[in-house]
Amino acid sequence: MTRPFRFGVVAPLMTEVATWRDQARRIADNGYSTLLVPDFPLTQPAPAAMLATVAALTELRVGTWVYASPLRPAWSTAWEAHSLSVLTEGRFEMGIGVGRPGIEDELRDKGQPEVPGPGARLAGIRETVDRLRELDGPDRYTPVAMAVSGPKARALAAEVADTVTLALGDQPRAEVARLAREFRTEAGPELALAVPVVGDVVAPYMASPATDAAAWRAADAMTVLPDDPAAAIEEIQRRREEIGFSYFVFGAVAADRFAPVVAALAGR
Repeated sequence: MTRPFRFGVVAPLMTEVATWRDQARRIADNGYSTLLVPDFPLTQPAPAAMLATVAALTELRVGTWVYASPLRPAWSTAWEAHSLSVLTEGRFEMGIGVGRPGIEDELRDKGQPEVPGPGARLAGIRETVDRLRELDGPDRYTPVAMAVSGPKARALAAEVADTVTLALGDQPRAEVARLAREFRTEAGPELALAVPVVGDVVAPYMASPATDAAAWRAADAMTVLPDDPAAAIEEIQRRREEIGFSYFVFGAVAADRFAPVVAALAGR
């Protein structure tokens, strides 16, 4: 099954609030489907407040990219996600993962001396999704996007997620295609590709500022796209045909430049 294209933007609040709101409106006007916010506590307002604001301003879908599950109890994340689903009238997508590199130090800095291991983190994601389904009940369904890396995380995502994004860096095309292959079934989840590097620009909160864009490009990494919209369109179509990616997520720094990409491909 070939899924239609859709496009999302990770839009952290790094400016004056009014400027960020204007950016959200442009993202909507340019045809993107989803505005997403990262989960970096204390560096910006809380995700729920930001997403509720965007949903009130626009008709965009909104989502977390992604909740770091070790940072909060499962019941709290599920409650927040369900609340956003209700308040946005079904336009919220809960993105969740086991946490970014370095999350162990962040947890200790925030007063959590016992850091859960990988198995416990995956169990936390399962519990969060189970509690979300209980809160949603029979009359509501909150989509779940899961960021995954290892085989156990991929197996859980195949079971509970509607959208899967592979946690990628400089892995080359052939390796990414191999990892994505297990999800390419008729009933499989939507495959999302986060693209933090466009040309030589690295999107904040999507990859380390120390990312070597030239090295990733030389490795044929799937986390990089050319900054020319026409070339990007061709490459995005290739990635859907060869690997199965249909949902592409860019940083806000590329959103205006890639408006022609969205105009050409969204929904097709």
